[in-house]
Amino acid sequence: MSLSSVSARLTLLALLSASTFYCFYESRRLRKLKLSLQNPKPDRSVSKPKLFFVSQTGTSKALAQRLFDLLAINDLAFDLVDPKDYEPEDLPKETLVLIVTSTWEDGKAPASAKFFANWLAESADDFRVGSLLLSNCNFAVFGVGSGAYGATFNSVARDFSKQMRAMGAREVLPVWEGDVDSGDVDEVFDAWSVKVVGFLKHGGVVENGGGEVLVSESDGESVADDEDSEEEEGGGEGSEIVDVEDIAGKAPLRKKAVAVAETNGKLNGKKDMVTPAIRASLEKQGYKIIGSHSGVKICRWTKSQLRGRGGCYKHSFYGIESHRCMEATPSLACANKCVFCWRHHTNPVGKSWQWKMDDPLEIVNSAIDLHTNMIKQMKGVPGVTLERLMEGLSPRHCALSLVGEPIMYPEINTLVDELHRRRISTFLVTNAQFPEKIEMLRPVTQLYVSVDAATKDSLKAIDRPLFGDFWERFIDSLKALREKQQRTVYRLTLVKGWNTEDIDAYSKLFSIGKPDFVEIKGVTYCGTSATSKLTMENVPWHSDVKSFSEALAQRSQGEYEVACEHVHSCCVLLAKTDKFKVNGKWFTWIDYEKFHNLVASRKPFSSMDYMAATPSWAVYGAEEGGFDPGQSRYKKERRHKSSTD
Repeated sequence: MSLSSVSARLTLLALLSASTFYCFYESRRLRKLKLSLQNPKPDRSVSKPKLFFVSQTGTSKALAQRLFDLLAINDLAFDLVDPKDYEPEDLPKETLVLIVTSTWEDGKAPASAKFFANWLAESADDFRVGSLLLSNCNFAVFGVGSGAYGATFNSVARDFSKQMRAMGAREVLPVWEGDVDSGDVDEVFDAWSVKVVGFLKHGGVVENGGGEVLVSESDGESVADDEDSEEEEGGGEGSEIVDVEDIAGKAPLRKKAVAVAETNGKLNGKKDMVTPAIRASLEKQGYKIIGSHSGVKICRWTKSQLRGRGGCYKHSFYGIESHRCMEATPSLACANKCVFCWRHHTNPVGKSWQWKMDDPLEIVNSAIDLHTNMIKQMKGVPGVTLERLMEGLSPRHCALSLVGEPIMYPEINTLVDELHRRRISTFLVTNAQFPEKIEMLRPVTQLYVSVDAATKDSLKAIDRPLFGDFWERFIDSLKALREKQQRTVYRLTLVKGWNTEDIDAYSKLFSIGKPDFVEIKGVTYCGTSATSKLTMENVPWHSDVKSFSEALAQRSQGEYEVACEHVHSCCVLLAKTDKFKVNGKWFTWIDYEKFHNLVASRKPFSSMDYMAATPSWAVYGAEEGGFDPGQSRYKKERRHKSSTD
């Protein structure tokens, strides 16, 4: 190829690049013009500095509002901005920008800031934009994230910082990071806020609430660089602890701020699992918080059977007295963020126990006291008889499945032993991420493993686990379950459109854990949430659950059969045929007195040693559909407005 032809091609490429560049920015200009025509604003010669919040669940928005109020108190006028309402091409005009941002799934920005984040990323990587586009802009970023996600922890905050610096913006404070799981996010954010205000009033000045920004007194030296040197030397003013009200002082650096913040709410160097914010959220949802990491809540089925209106599926499948059942957990934390979480992720998450630990005896005593107090409140409610109320005041069963991951609690064996000593049976549910804990667990009445999906990809999508080796942990948990001699259960939660098509894959999992039972239940819709994509479209009908269960039983080639159903809960039970079907009759119920005697004997025993006959009304296909005929069926009358109303 001749030199002239190479030169011609390079010239053509340059022209095409310039044309592409022009088209890109012209389209952005037209978009901006359209926005301005749709939302005309008064002409202002100077715009206020911007305080952006990038929020998914509302935490970052609330923190930004707190800083906005603090700035206003100090006569520092800012605009509080949601990036979805902002044209990022206006960034070169900004002189000061503060960003409070969360990180969402896979280390990406929430949907509301997708355009803003993409613009920053694309512009920073585009050689045509150059490194001077934001040369007039000064900025600081605070990240809100979950430390349990490891490498992607606060990745959005870090990316924003890197991208803005790449385009010439000056970072007046280094990125600070708050961890919502550690409980220190409020303290760290307040320390950062003090740092911001202190800088604006002393290191830099905002005149007349929006005039010229005079950045730094050191003529171009970076505040971030100064702080780094102070950290290395381990001294300087930055090491002082400054009260939030002392705006004139320098705030502690992030590392020092965390060290100070974490001393609050700690015992022997450990922090509380339940922070004030988490406590307030859970209590609003009806939880009674026990100590620093446990909880109890009265179940609607407990109330229902107290009123003689029927028990839950556990009553139909296993003979539980629902009005004498206590729903509790010794650990509100979990290692997953499932899409169908009842609590919409208001509970903490973690990969290991990192909090202070309450005494198991105190947890049991408090749980019973709080539970019985809630039972007492049912006195006088229509249908509640004195006999059932008195029975309810003496719980005989504990469902360790309220929320979180009970098996994470280091003293779970002692807690279970204490419940059994009081002749309270135990159903314990684990989310299949702690196989070693399953191996160490002493006998419980019935041990569950949540099997929310049958393939690695679908499990990641549904459970959103914290562990990188979540699939290996899941399989190892099923293997550990197989070694247990007491009753074991796979719990399947069907989410239409997510995990209802993998019947063959589910069937293959049976051979790994060899569970005694398989509970198959339709997902419960818990309302809209910023943390969940589920809608009523994802909730299967009972007929869907039945069809899935029958197909799964058929795949097992007789090893499992459909044994029971509870139509009201949209729940079906498969049982191991060679164990629990005797002479054509099902024995899925539990002889609870015999179980407690076996535990007290301290001799080895198996699931077949305490099984009891299943009543005919609970058997699959019965006319009652799993509803106890000794109870009174109550159906609410619902009137839907018609077009003529």
